[in-house]
Amino acid sequence: MASATSSSRSAGPPPFPGRIVKAGDSDRETVKTIQRRLNEIGCGPIDVDGDFGKQTTAAVKLFQARFTDSDGLPLVTDGKVGSITWAALFGTQTVPTVQTASDSLLAEALKVAQSEIGVMEDPPGSNRGPRVDEYVRRVGLSPKGKFPWCAAFVYFCFDEAAKTLGRSNPVIKTASVLDHWNRAAEEGVRRLTGTKAVQNPELVQPGHIFIIDTGDPGGAGHTGLVLQVNGGKLVTIEGNTNDGGSREGVGVFRRDGRKIAQINKGFIDYSAA
Repeated sequence: MASATSSSRSAGPPPFPGRIVKAGDSDRETVKTIQRRLNEIGCGPIDVDGDFGKQTTAAVKLFQARFTDSDGLPLVTDGKVGSITWAALFGTQTVPTVQTASDSLLAEALKVAQSEIGVMEDPPGSNRGPRVDEYVRRVGLSPKGKFPWCAAFVYFCFDEAAKTLGRSNPVIKTASVLDHWNRAAEEGVRRLTGTKAVQNPELVQPGHIFIIDTGDPGGAGHTGLVLQVNGGKLVTIEGNTNDGGSREGVGVFRRDGRKIAQINKGFIDYSAA
């Protein structure tokens, strides 16, 4: 498979419109732009009429089946033009890319998180180890309990950042991922739902805390920090994970290419109001 963005275009590529474009979309000019592009790359012919109906949906699915995303991975063949499909159609420069936190606390927390990359459990799979034990103690638990520690790692990063900045740590003190998500709502902390983030990746910022519900009846879930936003994908730093992104991993890893669509709960934002 090949990326569609390698072919030349006479005009500058259009920016992502900040929402998923799909069947029934009322923005006829944006739909026409998509239709023209699909015809250009051989996924037509379709009418350039601004009507995102069955014909255009089928052409988008054909494109998604033939081409790959910016990382060379298969596209989801759903017939919808979200940020990842848009980038494949028009180029990665057309979707939001954010690499720097705009808030001092979030920026400092990311510095701490980056300095912890490579910390490993000892022994692997034990939820223990000198540094891991420190993460767990920071949320008020005994390491002897061998708790999943991804949420404790996030709290630790913000706690260290707050100390450096000489301020109190605003992050809710908990080792439970979903407890963090729920209490953030109760305490008025800003949250961004996963649905809104998928629609408009530009809303996600470095330093946001992502929350995934893994379906665990104990409410553990998985969490980590957003380091960069690359359209519909993220660069993250996660504790209690591995190269595959599991919440029951063995260390602190930087992960490239986690899709925003995987963040089924959403993001928590502790930046200053």
